[in-house]
Amino acid sequence: MKVEEKKSLIILIPGFPTNESDSTCLPAQQTFVLALKRNYPAINLAVITFQYPYRFDRYEWNGIPVVSLNGRNKGGLVKLRTWMRAWRALRKLKKNQSPVLLSFWCSDCAFIGKWYAKFNKLKHFCWILGQDAKKENGLVKLIKPKPTELIALSPFLREEFFKNHGIRPALVIPNAIDTQSFLPTSAKRTIDVIGVGSLIPLKQYNVFVSVLKKVAEVFPSLRAIICGEGPEFDSLKRMIVDAGLKKNIQLVGEKTHEEVLLLFQLSKILLHPSSYEGYSSVCLEALYAGAHVISFRSPDPRKIEHWHVVHSREEMEKKVIEVISDPASDHKPVLLHTVEESAGAIVGLFCEKHNTVAADAREEG
Repeated sequence: MKVEEKKSLIILIPGFPTNESDSTCLPAQQTFVLALKRNYPAINLAVITFQYPYRFDRYEWNGIPVVSLNGRNKGGLVKLRTWMRAWRALRKLKKNQSPVLLSFWCSDCAFIGKWYAKFNKLKHFCWILGQDAKKENGLVKLIKPKPTELIALSPFLREEFFKNHGIRPALVIPNAIDTQSFLPTSAKRTIDVIGVGSLIPLKQYNVFVSVLKKVAEVFPSLRAIICGEGPEFDSLKRMIVDAGLKKNIQLVGEKTHEEVLLLFQLSKILLHPSSYEGYSSVCLEALYAGAHVISFRSPDPRKIEHWHVVHSREEMEKKVIEVISDPASDHKPVLLHTVEESAGAIVGLFCEKHNTVAADAREEG
């Protein structure tokens, strides 16, 4: 079957890569947009990015038009100007089309997306991805989303949003990975423990260091690395030295997405001590790369193979020691969700008959 009307999707997002080589800017969202383009070429895609890149510009990314509003995460008049620019950009991109709007995070993007869609009688969906489900998100009251407009990244975020804002998202579409991004390798797993993420208080890499201090007492030759940048870099560096772990834990800074995937394939464990998570893409990627994941949070009520959920530092220490020391610990890939599934679920939201537009769009392309 053919799509009777050309479909258009405009994505509103806080940040987007400045060019094709910028793999560190929201890699999960990059992967999703590329999957849309690859699997549904009949759909016109466009992106409006509110905060980053730090320039006001119109450019193309992998053949997709992008409008950068240069908001720079500033408030006050700069934020108001960014909102006005977003409104104008939507008006220009809309032209004679009736696009569907998809906002990432229930924040500034969803505020503009919701009200522009309402005034222009368009469909709008908001994907709740993490901290935007928290009670502190005051923009929810201004957005006034309907349950049918909201997509939660995980069952946990669906209930968290309902608990904090009294609105239960009608849909859950999980985070996912692109299996094509992983290169085959036969290299040995020479890294015992890896951590990947922004070095901010929420991610609790101080817990990472304190846990591995105990683990190193059992395994003096323990090798661990932390990939990431952030305001806690220097304090973590001091903590590692003070703990006598300079030979055990290496801070390697920010790595490209491709480098991170390879490091996962060389690692036995991803230690993810974050205090709050929506459905971390690094956990999904680590599982598919064959690493075990140990975390305080699980986004899914079901038991996931190789994903170990603990409830204290002591439990985390014991689980790390157990996985490293157990000769039966296997490192087979565990695949939870593919990006093709997520892209198809989103596309299925704005077809006339749900779940048919995906096949239609592929056929037209």
